[in-house]
Amino acid sequence: MLQIFRFKRWRIIAATLLLTLSGCSALSLAYRQADGLAYWWLDGYLDFSTSQAQHARQSIARWFTWHRREQLPDYVALLGRAAGEVTQDTTPANACRWFEDVRTRLDTALEHALPDATAIAASLGEEQLTQLERKQAKINAAFRDDFLQADPAVRRRAAVERAFERSEQLYGRLGPPQKERIAQAVSASPFEPERWLAERQRRQQDLLRTVRSLQTETGSAAAREGDTAALRAYWQRVLHSPDEAYVRYQQKLDAYNCDFAAQVHNATTPEQRGAAQRRIRNWESDLRGLVLAP
Repeated sequence: MLQIFRFKRWRIIAATLLLTLSGCSALSLAYRQADGLAYWWLDGYLDFSTSQAQHARQSIARWFTWHRREQLPDYVALLGRAAGEVTQDTTPANACRWFEDVRTRLDTALEHALPDATAIAASLGEEQLTQLERKQAKINAAFRDDFLQADPAVRRRAAVERAFERSEQLYGRLGPPQKERIAQAVSASPFEPERWLAERQRRQQDLLRTVRSLQTETGSAAAREGDTAALRAYWQRVLHSPDEAYVRYQQKLDAYNCDFAAQVHNATTPEQRGAAQRRIRNWESDLRGLVLAP
């Protein structure tokens, strides 16, 4: 269930962040509808029964109320800091700190979702888990289409285009020298989609085993605590793979990503940094308007 609540390191949150870059009104609209979108997304994976649907809707609404009250003020402050830093050069170490700041906040959000996620996961039937497994296979097929093209040149072009798109979402249109620099950096990436797919499949099977193990519990308070601990342990295996070779690969990739982010940022013009600052300020303002009073 935690793999679902991750939202592809939380898809609903990530989608909201991307929408932010296109304008503050898009963020406000997306966030205000996020509980409904989250329910719709989960139901597509699990096909909730009537009683499950009611519990899921209530749980999601409760989580977003908490998030607006407890986490959004912290995000507003974080964005204020980002707006102050975005006009200056950065370093790979600083980029890594930013990534870690985001991960820490997302982990807090997930931890708060654990009790309700446990109750929902424990209520799932075998038919629903089979449907989840089919969805996982469908996602894996889409991943292969996007990242595992047979022609190396096609695969490289797709990776470069993704990097261009992500950079331009924040900084605006890139110039030819900037695109060339990004293309060169992408060519040096240690990212191995085959390795990532294998790890993803390991996590998917781990999730299914973990959720199936919850079906045998008695429903007592002690059992519910054990279920929550099992899901938390699963999440830790997502964050820290039991495959030591994969851990070393992930560390290498993380270091590259931090260096890449710093390279892209340091190659931007004052005008592009100003555009990024305005986007972040809009984001900050819009999130401030969504905060619920304590």
